Amino acid sequence: MSQQVPILQSGGQQWQPYERAEDFPNTVTLDNQLIPMSDGVKLFAKITVPATEAGTPAPGPFPVILTQTSYNSSVGQYVPAVGASDYLVKRGYASVLVDVRGTGNSEGNWEAFGEREQADYNEVVNWVVDQQWSDGRIGVQGISYLGITAVLTAEQQNPAVKAAFPIVPIGDGYRDIVFTGGNVNATFIPIWMGAVTGLGILPLELLATDDPSAILEAIPDRLAGAILDFQVPTMLKAVLGDEETVFDEGFWSVRSPLEGVDNIQVPTFIVGGSHDLFQRSEPLWFERLKGRVPVKLLIGPWTHIEAAGLPSNGLPADGVPDFDHLQLQWFDEYVMGLETNVDAQPNVTQYVTGVERYETTTDWPHPEMSAQQFFLTSDGALASRGQLQDSVPQNATTMSTLQQPLNGLCSFSTTQWTAGATGFIPLPCFESNDLAELASLTFDLPAGEDGIYINGPIQADLWVSTTAQDVQLSVRVDVVGADGRSEPLTNGLMTASMHSVDEARSRYDNGIMLQPWHTFRSTDRELLVPLEPKKVSVEVFSTSAYIPPGSSLRVSISTSNVPQGIPPLLELINSLLGVMTLHMGPEMPSGIALPIVPSEALH
Repeated sequence: MSQQVPILQSGGQQWQPYERAEDFPNTVTLDNQLIPMSDGVKLFAKITVPATEAGTPAPGPFPVILTQTSYNSSVGQYVPAVGASDYLVKRGYASVLVDVRGTGNSEGNWEAFGEREQADYNEVVNWVVDQQWSDGRIGVQGISYLGITAVLTAEQQNPAVKAAFPIVPIGDGYRDIVFTGGNVNATFIPIWMGAVTGLGILPLELLATDDPSAILEAIPDRLAGAILDFQVPTMLKAVLGDEETVFDEGFWSVRSPLEGVDNIQVPTFIVGGSHDLFQRSEPLWFERLKGRVPVKLLIGPWTHIEAAGLPSNGLPADGVPDFDHLQLQWFDEYVMGLETNVDAQPNVTQYVTGVERYETTTDWPHPEMSAQQFFLTSDGALASRGQLQDSVPQNATTMSTLQQPLNGLCSFSTTQWTAGATGFIPLPCFESNDLAELASLTFDLPAGEDGIYINGPIQADLWVSTTAQDVQLSVRVDVVGADGRSEPLTNGLMTASMHSVDEARSRYDNGIMLQPWHTFRSTDRELLVPLEPKKVSVEVFSTSAYIPPGSSLRVSISTSNVPQGIPPLLELINSLLGVMTLHMGPEMPSGIALPIVPSEALH
């Protein structure tokens, strides 16, 4: 058994270690395969199976772990997070790693989760079932893009798929990252598309052929597809403000897996990160799946690449097993059919910033959470500093700030929205938001004697006016220690002209709207009338944190957060050279709704 020490958590739940000895001493990779799709395109596949002491394939068949990637399956031998898991293969699973169409060594053009690619997933499953080394039972898994293909494959409802283990999967393509609050992400998305394109033209095992001419022919075709068909045209449409991509309409619904979550009928283990690219949707996956299928949620203190184990995700910790053990128990129970008692493991495990440990609960949102409204008020001393209080201010006050589009360049946002890449650069401003707050309106809420425990989504309701026709509203939530240094928790970004909210799809608690659902339809967009106040609700992504006594929770408001998103160029004109005024008081009570949990729940 594992030597991990379980730790008692809130709700009386604790992680129990699970281990199983190796069934086979070795693994072996079979000859590369080309899987024919119904339209004639062939997808490249790597198959790894258990092996004998001599290194020959063990007699099967075996249950299969299927991973579908856009990052070139050949890279898996250098980056274990996107390759075959020897840990699982030695315990009796076959591993199948497939390049999705138009990427890696596969044929076709890439269109990032388009309808044709999603149709491929089911055809790949059927091919796997027919192979002699497969016993017809499949678990789907993967990190990032690979995790997204896992949930989309589960949504196909192929009876061969028995369980899913997606790590940091997107849920809502538009709201999570690509157009957060109506602003196009100009940091991660270009890097990501460039990486897929670059890895797709590496001649590692292109088309599984020894014919050098295939490499010479395929590289120009792959580049032409990127320039003319998808990557470059998509980015240009987003930056220039093409309605197909700027608004949440048909293009994004196809690429938002949460739209099809009700089709998932298999046990699903969701892994997320409190500073991940898809921080918003990861707990929503759990919420939408619970009650229908077995589901678990684990959220660590991770950026996107930290969740992938680069350089490390820090597990095991506080009794929480590492990913190998978590996957083994999940797939052993639901794919291999062993009795592992996995249903007794905690339902929800979250890292709580401030106590710096993992806590478990029975549900998400936290079962003891209650929304509470706090209101912004000026302290009268500094033009850009104020306080948060639990009652509406009796006097009307305002604060103003210049609308400038470059705030946040040197902040933790750059680390989060580059997937964690700048975390390797030893610059203090990439670790905190201190510099970004200098150009922000800030409001502090002292923690008091018991501290403040927040766990869930957050909503800022801001009454604003502008001398321009639009304004971007960036809301950060940080912890400010006794030394005055801020530690990032979460953030939200919203273009005021897209403030329209569908109340039926929004989250309420304690009679308070806690998570707005913005429609982002072109017909709902409404430019502001200069100098006329407008109430704008800003969705601030979920977090889990304890603000200890002697510290404060800080809300900072500015008019841009470049790493998270910028307006399309033609829309930016409506915001330039403006002055944003924040209104507070009895007639226009700007405030923030916080998901408060009793501090005793941590003890």
